[in-house]
Amino acid sequence: MSSSPDFGDFSGSDDFGPDDGNLTGKILIAMPGMADPRFQRSVILVCSHSDEGAMGLVLNRPLPEIDFGDLLEQLGIETDTRVRRIEVRFGGPVEPGRGFVLHKVPEHGNDPEGRLRIGSALAMTTTRDILEDLAHGAGPESAVLALGYAGWGPGQLEDELLQNGWLTGDGADEIIFDASHDDKWQRALRAQGIDPSVLSGASGRA
Repeated sequence: MSSSPDFGDFSGSDDFGPDDGNLTGKILIAMPGMADPRFQRSVILVCSHSDEGAMGLVLNRPLPEIDFGDLLEQLGIETDTRVRRIEVRFGGPVEPGRGFVLHKVPEHGNDPEGRLRIGSALAMTTTRDILEDLAHGAGPESAVLALGYAGWGPGQLEDELLQNGWLTGDGADEIIFDASHDDKWQRALRAQGIDPSVLSGASGRA
């Protein structure tokens, strides 16, 4: 990596705050006709969606060349024998040097500064504290680290949906957190009741 990821305080951003956007917490499944090679056969969790735009994390693009322990070392975070070896993924092409930890949270309770709750038991954190916890065997039980994110301006995602660029659906833990990526696109489609073998580039929204 040419530079260390940025784990600044996410809560200070006005771009992607919690909102009532109807796709927040949903997944986007790229249609076969997706023209952008960065998103072909991609599955994306929508973390925030409003009239101001949308932000999401790609769920099926691992970065096996980036070791979590090495990344912690680059950030100057000391580890011990309990360090958690969580998976590192390509979260999207925007700000690829910025890190986002996607993780499970209790359904009830307050969210600390730097945490964006996506659903009742799912959240995204960008503060350094969570990495320090993971470095010492603590932190959330289910967690992955994404570098970069996918972003859309006002109305852009809606336009792509109307142009049949994406299918939308519900995400399950096995789609979000498991490390079996080769068939994740197909499994995401089947979870919506769609047979990937009969899906055409002209299909509509799920």
